[in-house]
Amino acid sequence: MAEPSSFPIAAVIGDPIAHSLSPRMHRYWLKAARLAGEYGPLHIKPADFADAIAMLPRLGFVGANVTLPHKEAAAAIADETEDAVDAMGAANMLTFLPDGRIEARNTDWIGFIEAVKAEAPLQAAARGRALVLGAGGAAAGIVYALQRERWASIVLANRTHEKAQAFASRFQNDRLDIIPWAEKEKDLGDFDLIVNTTKLGMLGAPSLNLDLVSARKAAVMDIVYTPLRTPLLREAERCGLITIDGLSMLMRQDAPAFQSWFGAAATVDDGLRAHLIKALERDRPA
Repeated sequence: MAEPSSFPIAAVIGDPIAHSLSPRMHRYWLKAARLAGEYGPLHIKPADFADAIAMLPRLGFVGANVTLPHKEAAAAIADETEDAVDAMGAANMLTFLPDGRIEARNTDWIGFIEAVKAEAPLQAAARGRALVLGAGGAAAGIVYALQRERWASIVLANRTHEKAQAFASRFQNDRLDIIPWAEKEKDLGDFDLIVNTTKLGMLGAPSLNLDLVSARKAAVMDIVYTPLRTPLLREAERCGLITIDGLSMLMRQDAPAFQSWFGAAATVDDGLRAHLIKALERDRPA
């Protein structure tokens, strides 16, 4: 069995990857904890993913976060998977164990639910009705989290209804209902949480137009962080609703990886948030 590294190295893998804030987060935590180690971005094409993962432990890597489009491949390549990975068919965290095996976890759902608990504690405690917009990989993590936390009702709407139905078949639970995209504004006043997991509202994408005037008690979350204040969140603010941005989720979903690989607590605080916002502003297109 290999000895633990005194200088652990980890990475985030994606295609593309230059936009990722994960290296800035982990380096912030390393500096705050006064630890030796490194964390950087690796741009890996899908065709090269398996070979790259096989090589990383030989180069001294202790683990890797995985983002699009590799999450499904990461789940498939692992020797050990947790329940969340099995349920979603996707992993965002690979740990290279001393005996050569690869362990896969999915912390997306942790980042989501911890963000809701931190930013909207009343809604999190109520565990009432949630509206999820989108039926991709991000939505899978969010639905998994809501079901695990035993929210009373989960309603999902997607622009392609057939995709929404296929998505729902992966979650055999009577608390998940599918509605047509055209009906997403219906009965908004009944929801405690509204979550956008689509690309609508992202930098360079069309806006998500959602009239939130009737959403009297809902916290509104947008999982993207470019821009940080999406049109949906600005509309929610205008209506006096609690808002949760994508940065809140991102900080919390990366914390378990840091703790596992570097052996220290990863503090999510105002200092980290200010550090990441500064990075976003610096990298914003002119």
